[in-house]
Amino acid sequence: MTDTMVLHIVNQMLLVGLKVVAPVIGTALLVGVAVSVLQAATQVQEMTLTYVPKMIAVGVVVALLGPWMLHSLVNWAASLFGHLELYAH
Repeated sequence: MTDTMVLHIVNQMLLVGLKVVAPVIGTALLVGVAVSVLQAATQVQEMTLTYVPKMIAVGVVVALLGPWMLHSLVNWAASLFGHLELYAH
């Protein structure tokens, strides 16, 4: 296994991980900003108000996109294991 192969595998791993995590992180970011703007406008500084909407929104995103996320991860792992003979040098 050469350095180029290792870098290619790591690059693909990071890209798949970023692709899978991006919707969850983006949703948490958008909901967090919306709640912060709402808190600033109403001057309500309740700590649970920041966590509960984020948890609900992230749960909905994971429930909706979970099969796609799992499919992406399984395809990457199958591709990696399917090409083991190339990495066994």
